[in-house]
Amino acid sequence: MSHTSYKNAYPRLQRSELAVPGSSPKMFEKALKSQADYIFLDLEDAVSPNDKITARENVIKALKEMDWRGNGKTISVRINGLDTHYMYRDVVEIMVQAGEYLDTILIPKVGVKSDVYMVDCMVTQIEQERGLEDKVGLECLIETALGMVNIEDIAKSSDRLEALHFGVADYAASLRARTVVIGGLNPDYPGDQWHHGLAKLVATCRAYGLRPIDGPFGDFNDPDGYILAAKRGAAIGIEGKWAIHPSQIEHANNVFSPPAEEVEKAKRIIEELKKAAAEGKGAAQLDGRMIDAASERMAENIVNINKLIESKK
Repeated sequence: MSHTSYKNAYPRLQRSELAVPGSSPKMFEKALKSQADYIFLDLEDAVSPNDKITARENVIKALKEMDWRGNGKTISVRINGLDTHYMYRDVVEIMVQAGEYLDTILIPKVGVKSDVYMVDCMVTQIEQERGLEDKVGLECLIETALGMVNIEDIAKSSDRLEALHFGVADYAASLRARTVVIGGLNPDYPGDQWHHGLAKLVATCRAYGLRPIDGPFGDFNDPDGYILAAKRGAAIGIEGKWAIHPSQIEHANNVFSPPAEEVEKAKRIIEELKKAAAEGKGAAQLDGRMIDAASERMAENIVNINKLIESKK
């Protein structure tokens, strides 16, 4: 391992992330009672300009009056972009009125590290003024060409930063890519045209201790397509995926939960390597295969995510 390393962000279970428009408070109660790990109340793309102020008021009310954490939810708010005049009031009013009820702020269309710095500075000052002890985390949506080429600087921009999300819809628009459905595959491309972006996001997150999260799959009437997209992400290290419809929550939870037999094998790997270490050996055999320190690190990843899942039950 390199002498240089970065501390992992605060661990949170983020298999499924349900997007809920701030302009639709009737959906809040359903989200609260859902099986989603993570909820983000949206003030950005899902809200029309005429509803921005009302949506913000709805979100503040929901943060203060609904017991998200008591229902096993991590609660986040997606603010408006820094290129709008809504953003500063989103941050100020939410943090001043309901900052103690908020886990993270999701910043859309992050292009450069200064975007994160601005939100970090505002959040920090309000926390100091209000005497809030629990720091609100930050998460960034990488959904433009500018954000992707600056992704490493963005990943190192703030010690509040916890996760990077792949926003495939705006990313496709930014690249002028031809796409059939949000998050879906174009049959003209020989493979997965989103693999490069997802893989770059995963590698960056793992290098700097952040959680890599995949974004939306637009056709909620295509569960098979959603599951395949989630599996492709899970295979390369993605921790979870957005659900833009409640029907997608179960699929995300299933895909990003390690199977019981995988957890059991991981525990056996750790145990066998403990025995080997006690005998002065650096490697061992399990089920006819060699296992070593790398095997142990992979096994620990599985055991740790299983612990987070078990703690939610």
